[in-house]
Amino acid sequence: MPPAIPRATYRLQLNENFTFDDATAVAPYLKALGISHVYASPFLKARAHSQHGYDIVDHNVLNPELGGEAAFERFSAALKLNGLGLILDFVPNHMGVHFADNPWWLDVLEWGEVSPYADFFDIDWDLLPYRTKGGVLLPILGTSYGQALNNGEIELRYDPQEGSFSAWYYEHRLPIAPERYSEILRAVVGEAGAGNDAAGRAILDLASRYTDLRHPNRMEAPAFKVALRDIDGADTVITRGLAAYRAGAGREAQTKALHYLLERQHYRLGHWRLASSEINYRRFFDVNTLAGLRVENMPTFKASHALVRRLITEGKLQGIRLDHIDGLRDPAQYCQRLLRLIREAQGERRKPFYLVMEKILGEGESLPKFAGMQGTTGYEWLNLISRALLDGKGLETLDETWRQASNIAPDFAPVLRAAKQRVMETLLASEFTVLARLLARIAGGHYATRDFSADSLRQALELYVLHFPVYRTYITAGGPSPDDRALIADTIDKARHDWFGADEGIFNFLQDALTLDLAGPDRAAHGRQRVRRFALKVQQFTGPMMAKSLEDTAFYRYHRLLALNEVGGDAAAASLPVQAFHDAMQARAKDFPHGMTATSTHDTKRGEDARARLLVLSELAGEWASLVGRWKSLNARHIVTEGSIRAPSPAFEYMLYQALIGTWPQTMDADFLARMKAYAIKAAREGKVETGWLNPNTAYEKGLEIFLERILDIGQSSEFLSSIDAFARRVSLIGVLNSLSQLTLKAMMPGVPDFYQGTEFWDTSLVDPDNRRPVDFRAREMALAEVSKEPRWADLIAHVTDGRIKLAWTHHLLALRNRHSGVFDNGSYLPLDVTGPHRDHVIAFARIHRKTAVIIATMRWFAPFTDDGRSWLNGTIEGAITIDGLHIDGVSRTELPLSELFAELPVVTRAATVKRAYKKAARDHGRAA
Repeated sequence: MPPAIPRATYRLQLNENFTFDDATAVAPYLKALGISHVYASPFLKARAHSQHGYDIVDHNVLNPELGGEAAFERFSAALKLNGLGLILDFVPNHMGVHFADNPWWLDVLEWGEVSPYADFFDIDWDLLPYRTKGGVLLPILGTSYGQALNNGEIELRYDPQEGSFSAWYYEHRLPIAPERYSEILRAVVGEAGAGNDAAGRAILDLASRYTDLRHPNRMEAPAFKVALRDIDGADTVITRGLAAYRAGAGREAQTKALHYLLERQHYRLGHWRLASSEINYRRFFDVNTLAGLRVENMPTFKASHALVRRLITEGKLQGIRLDHIDGLRDPAQYCQRLLRLIREAQGERRKPFYLVMEKILGEGESLPKFAGMQGTTGYEWLNLISRALLDGKGLETLDETWRQASNIAPDFAPVLRAAKQRVMETLLASEFTVLARLLARIAGGHYATRDFSADSLRQALELYVLHFPVYRTYITAGGPSPDDRALIADTIDKARHDWFGADEGIFNFLQDALTLDLAGPDRAAHGRQRVRRFALKVQQFTGPMMAKSLEDTAFYRYHRLLALNEVGGDAAAASLPVQAFHDAMQARAKDFPHGMTATSTHDTKRGEDARARLLVLSELAGEWASLVGRWKSLNARHIVTEGSIRAPSPAFEYMLYQALIGTWPQTMDADFLARMKAYAIKAAREGKVETGWLNPNTAYEKGLEIFLERILDIGQSSEFLSSIDAFARRVSLIGVLNSLSQLTLKAMMPGVPDFYQGTEFWDTSLVDPDNRRPVDFRAREMALAEVSKEPRWADLIAHVTDGRIKLAWTHHLLALRNRHSGVFDNGSYLPLDVTGPHRDHVIAFARIHRKTAVIIATMRWFAPFTDDGRSWLNGTIEGAITIDGLHIDGVSRTELPLSELFAELPVVTRAATVKRAYKKAARDHGRAA
């Protein structure tokens, strides 16, 4: 049986190319590696050919592309046989929509607000522009609506198996409201000239029974469709008669007929660009094909969790990772409901169930205590580890190098502010407009505030969002917490400081709306329901707003050091002192000791070992600055200029050099060039400066590809390639040492270490989809069989580039976690003092539980001990770790010399026992040893 709390998790990316059966095959390997739980990407039914599984179209069906129920049973049996648990990456916030594969969404399109699924989706039915009838905007067209009609791209079809009508736009199915079937049938029979045929008469007879505009209604429609389907010869007549609606050039009457029919549906078709300004359903970020679910509604919750509940009841699911918790209206309520569901599903066999959430915490932000949650998926710890390995002495030089290379100041705040402005005006303009209109309605509903103009309210709300510093607040229907109230007040003050219009109470009004004070019992005239809806929807907006602005825009504009441009990170962060690291670990051991610790995920901007390499630039900052200047001079002739275009821009060129260093291969091949081209295009579009997703600048993007082709061609750039190769190899060697330290901290600090698929070898991948490339598990199995017996570290060091040293150390650390499970499941965290001239180069601590301790020490800032990356550890590190009170191998020692510990590797672990007198010292640190 797997432990209740995972010892270590391993993320598998399931898709049509890596199915349940493929996962079944690697279960023994994961067990041998030391993993306790498989952490699977979403495996409920997703859109066909989905490579990630987040575009779920049916929450209650196992994905058939993964093998369906039968393959899942084999997978589940293999996990049980190997004592592995299963954690599901579950998506409660959104579903995949459009196309023809989501039955809930199709029902909503067919029946509008009377559909039982209408409340499942977060749709503002009364906000469809230029239309009196409610509906949902479908931004699916590749051209304007008129052009799509005139081109004959929208086609009315009949399904003889269902007896139903749908309009189709390529692969998108658009069900026709049954109340319009009678008029269609009369038109098609007339067009087919079949009024006197038996089939035609039967069709007209059926249509004549439903002449009212509200019929057939939902109760009548199934019988109507069956009756139509069963008319002998109806298919032939209808197919021939649909020419009455065959739009296209030169067919004005038919085009108008189809247009009028479409205008009377519960949706309005539009160009995909309309999504940025007029969309009226909540999306996942700015993805039109992912519609937000109203999981706060109990029917939605029950319907979307039925399969999960069954898997828990059957004992096939031991944990859940909640995707995008910040997208939910009320995460606290959701967590309470989920915990109740889990307990009910388990029944009398109740046991601990592992729950973590994907939550991005801002600088200094604490995770709220949600029911049942063990913590986050670990982005905050990823960034903490990076900052602990960052050499602060090189940051000033890196600041100046960035300034010189890009002509952009090292101050990150203006970059983020500009990114927010761009995102609000483009990608999320629709969502912001919904909020601004709702705020204006609230103000207009009371005589005391109706003079606040809609434009002024929009500007005030915009300033609030621009200054909002984290992803969201967590206000419930009961009101804000003291922390949330203080955060709102501080943001309002900053927004008011930027306001140049007449205030006259507009910010007080906004603050009262955001805190729900406006919905208080003495202020009911403003409309409690609207105020509550506004305040809670703002929270659902600020999360995507920050994510798109920070992670997907600012991080692609600001390149002072790419290692810090990571999800949940601060691109302008400083190095973390060792004592600050210890303080954070002790707080974590107390508050969330079992949350995940990640160093690579499917969402990270680059692989963990690429990031470890880039951190080395802080140690070699002076040399890096000189090299960048030289490379820019060498490659100036390869810059592509066309009119006003310079590809790449100076800032982007600097970014590319870092990206190359982070992922530089042992041998150059065409695959590396293709990967870099794909990354460059994605990074440029995310930055939204010279090009973007909404309006790609093909000339600039082509220029980026040409530039990369030229600088990576030995025939054109031999001097540059020789220079960057020599430097990259030195950085890579120090990066290896950094990676081993990073791995050790992840596995030994409080928390559950999570391993992204394949990262037990070196991982220098780029952002997705590059990090979703297939993993060679057979090579890893063979290597593990070799190194797990008794690793010969000298041999592994001699062949360090093959990754076996990382695999061997991973196995060692996980074996230690399993051997001393009490220490890592429930143990305290105790900092260990380091003395001597090199004490700042070492992070040392002990994990202690009862009489057992494990001592952990890692090095950092390796340049002085490697001749700036020219050789493995060859300099003597001076100093010692104080361990008074701990027995090692039955011997009491007061200190461990650093030169002894780090003679071979930059990381070390030692099992120890605890002296009786030492327990009090441990307790004084706030932990029971």
